[in-house]
Amino acid sequence: MNPIAFEIFGVAIRWYGIFISTAILLGVYLVYREAKSKGYDPEYTIDMALWCVPAAIVGARLYYVIFEWDYYKGDIFKIINTREGGLAIHGALIAAVFTGYIFTKVKKIDFWENVDFAAPSIVLGQAIGRWGNFFNGEAHGGPTDLPWGIIVDGIAVHPTFLYESLWNIGIFIFLMIYKNKKKVNGEIFLLYGILYSIGRFWIEGLRTDSLMFMGLRIAQLISIFIIAAFSVLLVIIRSRKNQRI
Repeated sequence: MNPIAFEIFGVAIRWYGIFISTAILLGVYLVYREAKSKGYDPEYTIDMALWCVPAAIVGARLYYVIFEWDYYKGDIFKIINTREGGLAIHGALIAAVFTGYIFTKVKKIDFWENVDFAAPSIVLGQAIGRWGNFFNGEAHGGPTDLPWGIIVDGIAVHPTFLYESLWNIGIFIFLMIYKNKKKVNGEIFLLYGILYSIGRFWIEGLRTDSLMFMGLRIAQLISIFIIAAFSVLLVIIRSRKNQRI
C-alpha cells in the first residue's frame, strides 16, 4: 500500500498520521460524551486530553527509540521524525496514565473514575490506529498459508495489525456493555488492561518486528506484568468495596 494519502502544497500527508489523528479525536469525543452523560463537567476531559495526548505521543516515541537506540543514536532528526512510524503503544499508555494521574491530583478529581471513562475510547483508538501500520507496511507477522494472509515483499504473512484491531474492537464492545454494570471505580480500566494484554501477548508472538531486550519480546513481558498487576489491583479494589458494604 502507498503510505502517502495525498499531498498539500508539496507536503506528503501519510495514512499513518490520518489514522492516529482520527483515533485521538474520536477518543476525546467519546470520553467527553461519557463524562457529560454521567453528570460530570466534560470540560475536564478536554483539559486532560490537552495534557495526556502530547504526553502519549512523546512517551510512545521515547519508548520506541530507547529500545531501538542503535538505529537512532547520534541522529536527532531520526529521533523526532515520526512520520514513518516508530511509536510504541505501551510507551504512550505509560506516559498518558502518569500524566492523567498528576492531572487528577492537581484538579482534585477521581483518577479511577476518569480512567474508566477513557478506557473504551483508548482501546477503540488503538483499533483504528493499527490500520496506520498496514499502510506503512509494518506490524505484520511471519509467513502463513491462511487465506487471509497479506502479501509483503511477495510473501503471504499474518496480518497481525488486523488481529489486534479486531481484538480491540471486541474489547471496546465488551467494555461498553459492562461499564453500566461496574461495581467500583477503576474496574473498567483494569479490565481493559487485562484483556488487551492477553490479546497482545499472543499476537506479539506472531510479529516479526518486535522490540527486543536480551532476546525477549518486550511487549510480551509488559503484557505479563500488566495482567498480573491489574488482576491483583482488581481483586483489591473489589474487596475494599465489599468490605465497605
